[in-house]
Amino acid sequence: MPFSAKINKEDIFPVIHLKDESAKTQATIYSFGALLNGFVINEDLNVIDGFDSCSDAKENITKSFRSSKLSPFVCRITDGKYSFNQREYKTGKFFLEKESIHGLLYDANFTIGSCGVDDLCAFATLQYEYTKKDEGFPFDYSCTVTYRLEKQNKLSIITSVRNDSQQEMPLADGWHPYFRMGGVIDDLFLKLNADEVLEFNDKLVPTGNILPFNKFQTTQLFGKTFLDNCFLLKNHEQPACVLEDPVNKLRLSIWADPSYPYLQIYTPDHRHSIAIENLSSAPDAFNNGMGLVILKPQQSHEFKTTYCVEGF
Repeated sequence: MPFSAKINKEDIFPVIHLKDESAKTQATIYSFGALLNGFVINEDLNVIDGFDSCSDAKENITKSFRSSKLSPFVCRITDGKYSFNQREYKTGKFFLEKESIHGLLYDANFTIGSCGVDDLCAFATLQYEYTKKDEGFPFDYSCTVTYRLEKQNKLSIITSVRNDSQQEMPLADGWHPYFRMGGVIDDLFLKLNADEVLEFNDKLVPTGNILPFNKFQTTQLFGKTFLDNCFLLKNHEQPACVLEDPVNKLRLSIWADPSYPYLQIYTPDHRHSIAIENLSSAPDAFNNGMGLVILKPQQSHEFKTTYCVEGF
């Protein structure tokens, strides 16, 4: 078999290692948060800005939310409050100033369902059953995350969410990985499959206006650019985003299927990595409805993104 899949239980949470033995490519997944902690190319280049250990992730996840699963909402909810089906709710989890951010599952302990290989990939499936743990989201639902490491340095991540409650529930989904290619992001080149950006207010939530965005329509040096913006993808026939490192001669392409029509990009002050986030909705979708999914009882919805690294 060209692939291998192993589970290491020596850390405080199980850690999954998926490997393409011929290409020496490996994905490392923590059951804590179902987060992607490593995507290693050429044996030693990790393009994910991850954690030192599961303990490190547990202690520091809310400092930057690196690789977090964003569910059942993404980015921000203004004041942590929203209205759904004529009822008012206020989430009670993590707040940044007055805004509730990044969902409820970023520190969930996922159960590993399956882990194995076939002729096409190494794979692992993780699941979490949410049971009304936050009074601001009193809906039962299950979240299943499947990782598939395929040939040619391709890693697909499929999320399936099922409404297990007896009433409709609002839903948005996303991921919050930070990518690094070595060095600082100023020296990388970026191309975006987007020419529109959501206008934000001072709370970084959409005003309702959509503005033109003309940078990075072709591959351009990132330089000193600062971004904390949400873009509308033009299509899904091309990568949502392409990041190139001219030193290592590597190209990272992020492919989103139609379930992820938004792309959020954030540049941290240290500039050693860049957050590129596939989102199913705009920030504050529980209030503005932009991209919001409404799941009926027992209904499921699937989301998929793929990361691919190649030389050039």
